[in-house]
Amino acid sequence: MNGRPLRTVVCGTGFGRFYTRALRLLPQDFEPVGILARGGDFSRAYAREQGLPLYTSVADLPGGVDAACVAVGSAVSGGPGAEIARALLDRGVHVLQEHPVHHDELAGLLRAARGAGLVYHLDPFYRYVAPVGRFLDAAARMRRRGPVLAVDATSALQVLYPLLDVLGRALGGLRPWTVAAPPPAAPGPYRVVQASVAGVPVTLRVQNQIDPSDGDNHALLWHRLSLAAEGGVLALADTHGPVLWHPRLHAPRDAHGRLLSTGPGTGHLDEPAVTVLEGTMPPSHREVFDRVWPRTLARALSDFAADVRAGADPLPRGQFDLSVCRLWHEVTDRLGRPDIIRPATPVPWRAADLDRAVPRGTP
Repeated sequence: MNGRPLRTVVCGTGFGRFYTRALRLLPQDFEPVGILARGGDFSRAYAREQGLPLYTSVADLPGGVDAACVAVGSAVSGGPGAEIARALLDRGVHVLQEHPVHHDELAGLLRAARGAGLVYHLDPFYRYVAPVGRFLDAAARMRRRGPVLAVDATSALQVLYPLLDVLGRALGGLRPWTVAAPPPAAPGPYRVVQASVAGVPVTLRVQNQIDPSDGDNHALLWHRLSLAAEGGVLALADTHGPVLWHPRLHAPRDAHGRLLSTGPGTGHLDEPAVTVLEGTMPPSHREVFDRVWPRTLARALSDFAADVRAGADPLPRGQFDLSVCRLWHEVTDRLGRPDIIRPATPVPWRAADLDRAVPRGTP
């Protein structure tokens, strides 16, 4: 390729639209050259809007395509994403595929890529969100100071896979792990699973509910993750920030056992009870769609391009992804079948609706 941009096709016009925007953020690495979709009215209009040709099968792609972004659901979500990825690899095209993918499909795709001398990346997406990256950096520094003692994690079912991906990176690995059977389901949206991951006790709360007609919506919360250590608790309050540091509260005592808040040995009490790590304040949800997600995908694409140019073996990276898949399958098996829900469209609540400091009627 001689350093030229990778001629890249985007497969899918749902989440794939974010990939197209991300590719255009990296003109030095990528040149979008087509859209692969079923060929419906929306896909045709979208391809025209982007000034790109529309293809309806891998067999229709022209020669000279270097890479593809497969943003089409795989078998675990009832889609043909893995088949599309395999057909692209068979044509000599490097593949970046959006998660999740069944373990067996992923293993087959990694073997196919390695056998053909190609790069295959599974994109778990959320590890590349900027505040998640800051959380992972802080977690690595935390582990260097002392072991993680416990983890508290919350996720919606539809984003459980990337939570486990982030958890494994926060702990420096996943193995060994055990997952206990949860207690009998109680009324309410969450099921609680007790586990041990990388030898660390984990309490995992999963909203085990899904609307089959609107699978991307109706999560009460996407991700929340806290790591407890001797010095305090590091918390990712939400997928898109903030990242919080809660230093452990410990006050010395005098000779009579009374707690001391002043004097020698109390300097640490001047630290805030909670600190927001710089640069992790959350955006609005509109900014998530307009700015955060395209930039997130640009980070994933940069890693992909670097491996393509280096001719990297896909298996070392893929081994971790395979472990995440195995753990994900085990946790979902323990959770059992999700509850089917068909809720009405929720009425948005604003922070101002809950804040007595804001005068009633303030817009």
